[in-house]
Amino acid sequence: MHSRAVFVHNQVFLSIYYSYFQTDKPCLIFFSYLCNMTRKTYINILTLLSLIVSISSTAQDKLSKRATTVNGNNATTLLTVPSEEMPNDTLSQEGEERKEFETADLLALADSMASDSMAREVSFPERAVMKIDNLLKDNLFKTSQVGLMVWDLDRDTLIYAYNEKQLMRPASTMKILTAITALDKLGKNYRYMTSVYATGDCDSTSLCGNIYVKGGMDPSFGSYDMDCFIEDIAKLHIDTIRGKLVADLSFKDSKPFGEGWCWDDKNPTLTPLLYNKTDNFLAILRERLKAQGIVVMGGDSVGVVPSNARLLGERYSSIESILYCTLKDSDNLYAESLLYHLGSGNGRPATAKRAQEAEKEVLRKAGVDKSQYRLADGSGLSLYNYLSAECEVKLLRYAYKNKKYFGTFCQALPSAGIDGTLKRRMTHEPVLDNVRAKTGTLTGIVSLAGYATSPEGNMLAFCIINQSVMSAKSARNFQDRVCMAICK
Repeated sequence: MHSRAVFVHNQVFLSIYYSYFQTDKPCLIFFSYLCNMTRKTYINILTLLSLIVSISSTAQDKLSKRATTVNGNNATTLLTVPSEEMPNDTLSQEGEERKEFETADLLALADSMASDSMAREVSFPERAVMKIDNLLKDNLFKTSQVGLMVWDLDRDTLIYAYNEKQLMRPASTMKILTAITALDKLGKNYRYMTSVYATGDCDSTSLCGNIYVKGGMDPSFGSYDMDCFIEDIAKLHIDTIRGKLVADLSFKDSKPFGEGWCWDDKNPTLTPLLYNKTDNFLAILRERLKAQGIVVMGGDSVGVVPSNARLLGERYSSIESILYCTLKDSDNLYAESLLYHLGSGNGRPATAKRAQEAEKEVLRKAGVDKSQYRLADGSGLSLYNYLSAECEVKLLRYAYKNKKYFGTFCQALPSAGIDGTLKRRMTHEPVLDNVRAKTGTLTGIVSLAGYATSPEGNMLAFCIINQSVMSAKSARNFQDRVCMAICK
């Protein structure tokens, strides 16, 4: 111990000892020992002595005070214990109260000093464990469950685990699996494509054929992209299309919704041809053509682009832009589009089932056992999804080790107090911009999974899934406090 700390600690020790035993003789025996003992030994002895004082004070309080009922009310009167029940040398009530007050002050000082000493001695992982243990005593968990895991990525060691293997509905943290699998299989340079074609011949003013639009399930296709298609068609120098507008929806299967979606939720429509995230592409195309002075004589239909069709234009979107909206904004349609791109290829319509095979392969490479998950969709809307906290942490660890795309993935996650779904959460130090994580919310479910930086500067992976919670606010508060515990 530092000499000043020794002096202060010893004064506290001797004061407490004297206040109780009313003698300083034994203290002379201990004084030389105190100067040489370790901090840990000192704290243990001080704690034991404080406990003795506390127990004795409680016992004497019970002997010196007696509660009586006055006129049937709950008012109490303190009575002095008769002399046969109290030693003759017992202090007066005033002296006893003064003694109790002084002892309490000393104990408070001793506790404070002991806590400070312990805080300096205890390592970060130990402090984090103690803090999270205390958080788990909250009344929230009398009626709800939680699965929790924290992993030190730099040391590759476990920091904390609680119900980590329990299968729970992940809500929108399901998007973590979808995003990591997309980057792992498709690569960060992958692009979405939507194309416009024409068939037939043109005379001086008309196209004697059809306009085909082949969808690639791009949820970011919007007004500017549509304007580009109008310009591509206008380059034919026509004012009339004598054929139809045809939607090529062959990119995916015909299922409009995900497995296990609730019928009364505001669910996105899973169509390959999207305009501003809605299923009205051909109607908007017709309106825009008319505004440009081009009239479509035929109706709208669905078909496949014929081999003799000529390409008029293409629009692309990067997978990075799709990931950004999927994770930052927790957009369900964007997540489902990623899923279906995982299930595409080989000239066959994309399916969720084929996409899940790709996800299972990533889970296998991440070291996740088949018993730790059930997959239904890409967004987390489904009530049939089940993951464990351990499963999600293993995925986060897997992404961390893949340096080719980890930066892209991490940057797309919401940053605490800065952007995305965490913009209004954890807006102060040390968690501000120090936690990057995906949120999740369904009725009764609140989840949070991602990365944080420890006080030592190590990167941590964590997952928290609160289940059966009727107050989402309470669950989020708990999660924010866990993040505080692992960052401070």
